[in-house]
Parts: sequence; structure tokens; C-alpha cells
Amino acid sequence: LDRSAVRVAEFDGCRARLDERVRESTELIAGTQEVVRLAGLTAGTAGTTRMPLVTYVLRYWFEQVVAEANHRLAAMSSGRYLLERTDDTARASTRGGLGLRVVDTHTGLAREASSLSGGETFYASLALALGLADVVRGQAGGADLDTLFIDEGFGTLDPETLDAVMAVIDELRERGRVVGIVSHVAELKDRIGERIEVRRTRPEGPSTLRV
Repeated sequence: LDRSAVRVAEFDGCRARLDERVRESTELIAGTQEVVRLAGLTAGTAGTTRMPLVTYVLRYWFEQVVAEANHRLAAMSSGRYLLERTDDTARASTRGGLGLRVVDTHTGLAREASSLSGGETFYASLALALGLADVVRGQAGGADLDTLFIDEGFGTLDPETLDAVMAVIDELRERGRVVGIVSHVAELKDRIGERIEVRRTRPEGPSTLRV
């Protein structure tokens, strides 16, 4: 009987300590809910848009890049395509804020950028790169990214689109930018007066250079 009374007393003591810990934990959770939610919003793990604070800031600059890119993209696509920043993502698990859609002015519809063909993807990417250079030049104290190298991609363009892309590149050169093109497309040789040609003398090498 005495042993049972001791056990009951020990149980009552444990339950009292547990109740105290639960009370303390409840108060701690209640007192930190706002901080935890703010941390989740900042990290992009809470809320409906799942957008980290860094992405929220970058979204503003990305909009500037897209706006500048659209000037060049309109010329390269003969006015057909424009880029549009979107918070929507193709997958629910992907954090939004820096998504891109393509607006087809021929149909008036917007679609995923992944639906572009190889050639369209090439000149859309080129337009974005040029747009980024323009934004950097405008926001970095006038620092100019005056040299650009384009590695391949021209082989995916039809002759008409190649003319439009080269017109944009020629305009950049006329404004003082140095544009280097790495390509195997024969049609570019007649367009580029100053070039370095790499030729293979025989199947097993070596190669020769001609300026």
C-alpha cells in the first residue's frame, strides 16, 4: 500500500512537470508565430506565391531586363514575339517570381517559353542577354558591357530570321560594341569581314588558323 502511494505521488509529480512544460511550449509557440511566419515568407516556404525575399527583389530587375529584351526580340522575330514575366510556374513545387511566358502577337495568346522552337529559343535567349547588358550599363554607373561572344545557334535559323538577327548584331557593332560569333554556318562568312577561320587539314589533325 505504501509503495502504491509512492508511485501515485511520483506520477502526480511527473504529470505536474509535464503540464508545466506543455504550458511553456504553448506560450513559446504563441509568442513566436509571427516571427516564424515572417521567416517563412522571407524564405519563400510560406504564403501562396512561395517567393523568397531575394526573388522578390530580383523580380523588379528581371522586369527591366525583359522590357529591354523585348525591343530586340521584336526586331528579330519580325514583331511576332514578346516576353512577359510571370509569377506562375509550371510546377506547384517550383517557387515563382522569375517565370517567363511568350506572347505571340499573331494569335494574341501567351504560352510557355519551352514551346519555342530551337531557332526561336536561340534569338529569344540572345535578346535576353542583350537586355541584361543594357540594364547593367544603365544601373552600374554607366559601366558598359561592350564585348559579346555568341557561341553557335545560328544554324537553327531560317534565312529570313538570320537576316533579322544579323541586322540587330550589325546595329550593335555600329554603336561600338564588339560582337564575336562562333559558328560553322557558311552563310555567315560573307557577312563577317574580319574573322578567324579554323580548318582541319586531315581527319586526324592538326588544324590551321587563318585570319
